[in-house]
Amino acid sequence: METLLVLLIHLLKIIVVFSILLGCIAYAVLLERKLLGRLQVRWGPSRVGPFGLLQPIADGLKLFLKEELTPTRADRFLFVLAPLLSMGPALLAIAVVPFGDTTNLFGLLDQPILLQIADIHGGILFILALTSVGVYGIFLAGWSSDNKYSLLGALRSSAQMISYELVLGLSITVALMAAGDVSLRNIALSQGDGFWNWWIFSPKWFVLPGILGFFLYLISAFAETNRLPFDLPEAETELVAGYHTEYSSMKFAMFFMAEYCNIITVSCIAVTLFLGGWHAPFPFLPSGGLFGCVWFAVKVFILVCVFIWVRGTLPRLRYDQLMKFGWKVMLPLAIANVLLAGGGILLYEMWHGS
Repeated sequence: METLLVLLIHLLKIIVVFSILLGCIAYAVLLERKLLGRLQVRWGPSRVGPFGLLQPIADGLKLFLKEELTPTRADRFLFVLAPLLSMGPALLAIAVVPFGDTTNLFGLLDQPILLQIADIHGGILFILALTSVGVYGIFLAGWSSDNKYSLLGALRSSAQMISYELVLGLSITVALMAAGDVSLRNIALSQGDGFWNWWIFSPKWFVLPGILGFFLYLISAFAETNRLPFDLPEAETELVAGYHTEYSSMKFAMFFMAEYCNIITVSCIAVTLFLGGWHAPFPFLPSGGLFGCVWFAVKVFILVCVFIWVRGTLPRLRYDQLMKFGWKVMLPLAIANVLLAGGGILLYEMWHGS
């Protein structure tokens, strides 16, 4: 009976988290269109429902009812598999993100439950592995379409994501070194008691490596999610629509959803590693139980707004500029930052050890 109850709780957590995530993906699109409208001095969607709030439902129905088209010379199996390979890892990565500490639902449960689907010890390694799999979906989409624009977009995306994954991994290493753990839950727990203990402002290394590591991570996240100013794989002015040129209906919708799901996921990881996870910025504010989920959601919302703001303000880079920036600027900075963080932690341990 106890085993059945545990399974039921896990099943409910999976249903709740993925339902909320899919809702967030839908309304992240609306948020982007609304904010871009404001940035460009226009209204954005405002016709469907009050204040345009039903626009995501209308868009979903439209895509669902569109005709499924497959190019004659396309590799049909890989053509269908590619959107699944993009969407699947993007959704699964959220399973190891801790949204809060524990809760007993205001006394309804006898035992508190973790506000996380799976507490894997090497959670950050699991996420890095899944993001690597996402590259295959994009490349297979371009290769299987039998379209030169799709293939060029896929080649660009593969080179871009592999290049910036190095910087992403090195920037994450800084937070792992500070926490001394690879468990996302333990990393979040180590940042309690005020914003000055968050790893972005860590006293272990005199602030600089934490701030630099956060911004290196954020810039790499823009490249990993193919967002402006790094949206070269789907540059409309050059490649029609890039790797998903030949896709329509729900296959196209899956690529679209995967992009916004990745934005939410990388924002969740940034909050967990650098911005204190579910902890409130000041110790006197409540952050236990479901209050922690609220703080976590607020931080993620701010980072998603940053993604949208950057799209509305910065122009697209040329492809050679993108690669030079990754290999000649970002990578040396990331390596130097890891060494600086290591030196800072060593001095901190020596000082406090003595």
